[in-house]
Amino acid sequence: MADRALRGMTIGAKSMESEDGVEFAARMKVTYECPLGHVTIIPMSTEAEVPPTWECPECGQAAALRGEEDPEPEEPKKAPRTHWDMLLERREIDELKVLLDERLEMLHSGEIYRQRF
Repeated sequence: MADRALRGMTIGAKSMESEDGVEFAARMKVTYECPLGHVTIIPMSTEAEVPPTWECPECGQAAALRGEEDPEPEEPKKAPRTHWDMLLERREIDELKVLLDERLEMLHSGEIYRQRF
């Protein structure tokens, strides 16, 4: 068994498989530049759809494809509806004030019990 051991090789460190007959995908280099002037070069497949913007790894701003015009601004995202928004769809502010006063009176009188957590 000792004569079959691979000396000087750690398990999982290197592959014993060769790259003979392997065809790599055709690649191209895509260059992006952020507003601060940081240049990022990304290797991509020639079949890939190239995005118009890429997040700059140095500053995090949106970097545009070099040589193209400024990217179109993204549409502002609609803010998610909150509980307050949904409540205002059902009731008016004056009605909510009356309900609040009624509940506070019930709480102070002891009609409803306030639980402590």
